Formats: sequence, structure tokens, C-alpha cells
Amino acid sequence: MSMMIFVSAYSCFMNSLHLFVSASCLDSSQNDSLSDQEDHRPGFSMPSISSFDDQDTDPSNASANFSMYNSVSQKLMAKMGFREGEGLGKFGQGRKEIVEASTQRGRRGLGLTLQGFQGELNVDCGVFKQVNYVDWFPECTTENPDADELRDWMKLGVRKLKIEDETEFCTEDLLHTLLRCKSVFDNLEGEEMRRARTRSNPYETIRGGIFLNRAAMKMSNIDHCFDQMFTNPKDSQGKPLTKDREGELLYFGDVCAGPGGFSEYILWKRRWHAKGFGMTLKGPCDFKLEDFYSAPSELFEPYYGEGGVDGDGDITRPENITAFRNFVLESTERRGLHFLMADGGFSVEGQENIQEILSKQLLLCQFLTAISTLRTGGHFVCKTFDLFTPFSVGLVYLLYHCFDRICLFKPVTSRPANSERYIVCRGLKPGSDAVREYMFRINLKLNQLRNTDTDVTEVVPLSIIKEDTDFYQFMVNSNESLCVVQIKALAKIHAYVVDQTLSEPKQADIRKECLKLWGVPDKARVTPASSDPNSKFYELIKNSDVEPFQCKLTPLNSTTLEKLRHILDHRCIVGGGEQIFLLALGKSQIYTWDGKMPVRWRKLENFKLELPRDTLLSVEIVQELKGEGKAQRRINAVHVMDALILNGTDVRDQHFNQRIQMAEKFVKAVAKPSRPDMNPIRVKEVYRLEEMEKIFVRLEMKVTKSSGGVPRLSYTGRDDRHFLPTGLYIIKTVNEPWTMAYSKNSKMKFFYNKTTKDSTYAMPPNSAAPFHVCHSERLFWAWVDGVIVHDSQTRMDPEKLSKDDVLSFVHQNYQP
Repeated sequence: MSMMIFVSAYSCFMNSLHLFVSASCLDSSQNDSLSDQEDHRPGFSMPSISSFDDQDTDPSNASANFSMYNSVSQKLMAKMGFREGEGLGKFGQGRKEIVEASTQRGRRGLGLTLQGFQGELNVDCGVFKQVNYVDWFPECTTENPDADELRDWMKLGVRKLKIEDETEFCTEDLLHTLLRCKSVFDNLEGEEMRRARTRSNPYETIRGGIFLNRAAMKMSNIDHCFDQMFTNPKDSQGKPLTKDREGELLYFGDVCAGPGGFSEYILWKRRWHAKGFGMTLKGPCDFKLEDFYSAPSELFEPYYGEGGVDGDGDITRPENITAFRNFVLESTERRGLHFLMADGGFSVEGQENIQEILSKQLLLCQFLTAISTLRTGGHFVCKTFDLFTPFSVGLVYLLYHCFDRICLFKPVTSRPANSERYIVCRGLKPGSDAVREYMFRINLKLNQLRNTDTDVTEVVPLSIIKEDTDFYQFMVNSNESLCVVQIKALAKIHAYVVDQTLSEPKQADIRKECLKLWGVPDKARVTPASSDPNSKFYELIKNSDVEPFQCKLTPLNSTTLEKLRHILDHRCIVGGGEQIFLLALGKSQIYTWDGKMPVRWRKLENFKLELPRDTLLSVEIVQELKGEGKAQRRINAVHVMDALILNGTDVRDQHFNQRIQMAEKFVKAVAKPSRPDMNPIRVKEVYRLEEMEKIFVRLEMKVTKSSGGVPRLSYTGRDDRHFLPTGLYIIKTVNEPWTMAYSKNSKMKFFYNKTTKDSTYAMPPNSAAPFHVCHSERLFWAWVDGVIVHDSQTRMDPEKLSKDDVLSFVHQNYQP
């Protein structure tokens, strides 16, 4: 049933003539420059204004025909001798026809009539509603094609630049209607269309919200509809693959995605528990990390393919895909990404109807990058447009084989009148290497055929796609249902252009409901507030006492050695400099404080490092060395000894081991291996006191540039970099009155309460020493001259503790 949208009738006097106008809404359509990513707008044609048939001049009918006018106006017209169907004047010579409403819109030529919809679509645009419904393709039960089978699938043909005859996956009537609808908008003024689009879309005012752009809100929409499949991926048993307090980072990729809205959403949601890698074109479409107001951009690392940070980011270049893949695998311990997002697109102004054809290589390369970088079980989401050609559908068919399930999905945040949709793929299957290599060969062939009359027309034989009836029918149904949605949305925009009084009255309510549903604050996007380090410090520690911060180190000597009697209560860290506190306010705004009163934060100078805001760490600034002799390289590094606040997360009350584990996760997230120009940040290696021998194995005598050829004591870390150690920090990690001991009967460690005499194998509440206890009760064993910790050292000071003294004490008090 069609719904006619009427413009209010009105009356006026003009040369003593009573006029009225009534116009109806005709069907409409749109060009793909309605795409969310573009701002150029096509044209528009005004529909013809409905004329009225001559009415019977019987005065008795006049009141019925003009009942919408009040009696006063009817009497005035009757008094002047007005009779329906006749003109005014002595001889009825006045104008008989109604004066049409002006069709002049915008700045187009006076009197110009544009060809538009003619009304035959009869679209019920008033009832049209876009619904988010996840409809997965049927599960693919056949095995992935092998290399031998794929070898003959690629088909070459004459390059096509038209879409009208692509009717294998959509009925001809629907396709032609859609294309005609799009073409209608070619002459519409941009501003005119923008206003109508804004008024007609119920979800338009959601926009970007607190994020950089609308893309971020689309990702929020998609993530919610797919049960947080991206921000909280789960295994086959429904258990989270990543956890905030422990486990590995959530690794994700973002390609063809400048300025980075997708990544801003993910990092806003997971913060320092996620690490992102991105590749996009350098230039005006690059990532704009400085505009990440809602998320810590320091956790995102752009990598532009071959050449790294100096690459061009062109995803169609095979060497860039290979370089990005290698970088991701190296950065994720060869495991790959948990998920990849792709949002590629480019301006196709004037060629909107063949956007699918023009974007075919971009689509291929995004799919290829996903299969190249994802781990087994990883997910993928990618923007697509029309999917009518055998080439595009063939690519979807390959993903259908490589993933557990796939879905074509149009979120409500994607404007309904454009052809944009997203392919969502869940669970990369093992054994997709053959498909990856095949896609790589297709891309090589496309590059080879560029600027020729030959093109790759099929990547999967049409016969094979049609033989898989479940896939084929689902693909056709998906295309046709999205066509209907798009045509209706185009008609609605047309109606809103024709009648500029129309609007969606519930846009504000819909915005609030959606943001609440997706868990996004309904706030304006604002630049993060700046604050001085002193105020921020007190804000982060919640105005607690600063006395624990200024506690002096207790030196380890023959007198204080007795404090270590409960061996299992302690952990050890090799020192390489002076312990200080580091406060990060975002990016390179990093300040340090030596722990002495009064509290005075100083900017960290001559240091290239970026850390997320609201971070407070206990660190050392250590000069690291690599190599020996003249080839030796030096670089200053931050060594994290303990974590207090991590990007706003207060961890001071966690167990020391837990704090170190979270610090390691945090440091992995902020590390930039592609940026050798930046100063490194690492977490100190922590040793159990009972395993102190492991420390001495890492000590050796090395010649440094400043040692005058004399070997000096060096400690070598996990990454082969070494530094000159100053001593050993010994940290108590168990809180009074609890202590740890070892049961020789059960051969297990247990907790013992010195006050109540209770014992338990489970860790009791409040038994973990919080930061202020660990910091205030530290002991420091200074490795100064006269302290022997290495076999090559000979000078011994009997007043000082050496390695043998401490090891002997440990062995006496801990005998498992």
C-alpha cells in the first residue's frame, strides 16, 4: 500500500483570485554519493505538481469541493462572483487554472525541470523502517579448495565499465530500478540533498558522538549487534579469549581506515588491554591519532607496509601486504590478530553506479590482508558496496569457505540510501593458506593488467557458485533485500526534498536509545582537559597520604638481613639507576618526581616516549648498552619497577606479581617496535628470593666505552641489552600478619597468620601487600666496591655483604 504525503493546502488573494495548491509525494532515488564517506552531492528533479480536474460549476458543489477553506473566505470569493471552473471578471476572462507552486529550488536555472521519479514505484516511504538483524549465511560444510583446484578458477575477460547487465545475483527489474533511482540524483544540488537526507534518516543525529567520526559509531553498532564479538572475543565454549587483569592483549588491525574511527572505538572500549596495528594511505587520508579524544592513541601503531613508517600504505601493492603481515606476526609472537577491520573506499564522483567495479581490487586486497594477518579463530569486518558482479560474489564465496560463518550486515548507523554494507566473518578456519596464496596471485594479475582492456572477471567459476545452492540463494536474497531497503530510503529522501516541511520527529529519542543500548555516553565530543602534573597526581592517588612515596630505602647489611627470614615473602629486582616516579598526561607529556618533599614534577627532557594519560609508575631511567667496544650503542630506557595507575586504572592494591603482570601487558601495548627513534620502555625482570642464583648467572664483566678498557660488571636482560647494575631491590610482597612457608609433607607453599596461627593453601584476602607496603619496606643491596657478586671480582670488604653471604642465608632459611 502506498502512502501519499501531502503538502498543506493554502489560500491567498492575487488579483482578487482565490488560489490553492495541493502536491503529492512521488517516489525517489539516490546516487551513491550519498555514501557515508563522501560529501559531494548529486542533483535532483522536482516531481510534477498534481493538477486538478475541472469541477462541476454547480454552486452546491463548491462548498464541498472547497470545504478545507473557512466560510469567510468562501463568502468573499462568492461575493466577487466566483464560480468553479470559470474566471473572475465581467466576461469570465480571469485565469481559470490554479497558480502552481514554484518549482524553483536552489540556484538552478529559472524554469528548469529535472527528470525524476515518475511515480510508478509507489513506495511506502512513510512506513519504511531500518532494522538491525544478524542473518548468517548457511554454514559451509565443504573443505577449503586446495591449490590445484584454485589454479584454474581465475578467468580473464574484456574490461567492463557497466553494471546494468549483472543480473546473476539480483533480478533485472530490481537492479535497473535501483540504478535509475541513483541516476535521478545526478543533478540535485548538494546542500538540498544533504538537508533532506538529514531530515529523513531516523538515525542521522547519532553521528560520531564522542568519537572522531561516524565510522567509530558504526563499529560500536556492529560490535553490539554481534554480541561484542570484536571487543570481547570468545572461544568455542563461550569463554573470553582475553581478560583485563591477565592474559594476552587484544590484538587488532585496522586497514584502509584513516582517520581511524574504528580504532578509536576499540581503544575506548578496551583501553590498555588492546593493541592496534594500522595501514592506510599516507597523506590526507592518513590516521589522525592526535584527534583520538576518547581513546588512548598511544596504543595504536601505524605501519605502512614496505619501508615501515616511511612506506606509502597502498594496500594494492603486494610488497606492502607482505610487509604488514610480517610485522603483525613479529609483534604478536607469530600468533596473528584477534580481528581485523577494513573500511576502504574512495571517491567515485560521476561513476557512482559502477563503484563496485572500480573498487574490486581494493575489496580483494582487504580480504587478502585479513586472511594473511588473522590467527586461527580470528574475526573480520569489512565495508563493501554493491555485490552484483561474479568477481565480488566470488570473493565472498572464498571467505565463505575460509571462515566458520559469514554475514552481510547493514548497521542502522550506515545511511540506508547508500549501497554500503559490511561483511562480517567469524572464526578463521585452519588451512586457509591456499586461498591466501590464490588471492595474492589475483592481485598480482590485477596489477599486471592495469591500464589494459583485459581484466580478471571471475575468481570462482559461476557454475561452482550456482551449484552451491545454499550460498547462491542466500546471496541473491541478501542483494535483493538490500536493494529494496535502498530504493525505499531513496524514495524517502525524494519525498523530503519535495516537501521541506517533513521531518523525523523521533531522531533525538532514537539517538538516546541507541547510545544507551550500545553503552556509549550521550555526550559531546570535547578535547581532553589539560591539567598540571601536581594536580593530576593528587587526583590519581585520590588525595591519599604521600608519605609512603618518600620512604627511603633500607640498606641490606648484616643487621637488616634478618628481615628476609621469611624467604617466600620476597621478590628481587636488579637496579640500574635511581628509582623515581613517572607521571604521564598523554602523548609526550611525561613528568618525573624523585620522591622527595616537596612534591615537584619535572618534565622528562631529551626523551622520545609516548604514554597514555593518567598513568603513574615507579621506574628507573637506565642507560642500556648493546655490543662492546667501539661498536657499542647506548640508549636511555625506562625500566618499570612497579605500577600504581595504568591509564586511569588504579592497581595499587593488587598483589605485586599481578601489578608486574599488568605492567608487562601495558608496556607491550605502548611499545613501538617500528619506531627505533623512540626510547624503549620495559618492565624489570622479577626473581623470587629463593631463586636468587638465576640473577648471578646473568652477570658478566664487559668493556664499555667509558671504562678505559677495564671490564665492568654488567647485567644482561631478556632482549640481549645490558646495563651496569647498581644493586638489588628486595621487595616484600606479603602483608602482615600473613607470611608464606613451605610444607615438606604436602610439598606445597601455604599462608600462615602469625597472629591467629591459622594456615591455608589458598591466598587469604588482604594478604597481598599493596604498593605502599612494598615501597616502604624495600631493602636495597648496593653492589658497591668491595661487594663480590661475580667470580672475577677479587676485592672484598668484610663489612659488606657479598653473594656468598646472602645465598648462605637464603639456603639456611628455605630448604624445600
